[in-house]
Amino acid sequence: MNAGFWIRLGASLLDGLIVGIPLFLISWLISGGLEGKEFFTDVISFLYSLLLPVFWNGYTIGKRICSIQIRKLDGSSPGIGTMLLRNVVGGLVYVLTLGIAAIVSAFMVGLREDKRAIHDFIAGTEVVHVK
Repeated sequence: MNAGFWIRLGASLLDGLIVGIPLFLISWLISGGLEGKEFFTDVISFLYSLLLPVFWNGYTIGKRICSIQIRKLDGSSPGIGTMLLRNVVGGLVYVLTLGIAAIVSAFMVGLREDKRAIHDFIAGTEVVHVK
């Protein structure tokens, strides 16, 4: 069964807390303040969301906790190319449309029967519940 809006949002929030808070603390300790930490945290966050699903069969920590998984439409785990399409190309679409596509994607996940967002269509992926 495909994962809907609220469980996907919950997994994203968990990822943000689990990864974001330690990254903030590490960068604060390294830099001695709050200036200049954005690049470090942005790069690590990007690599986390890009690489962890590749090496952990479609899971991030938040997705694992929520028992949902990114997978390709054929049921296989996403590779680096799939995740680049999903995160980079999908992200560019969201930026180039000034966020309108992100809002459309949220409605797609909430209202479509297959629960796929724009970045899922770009990458040929889906997010499903797992046992």
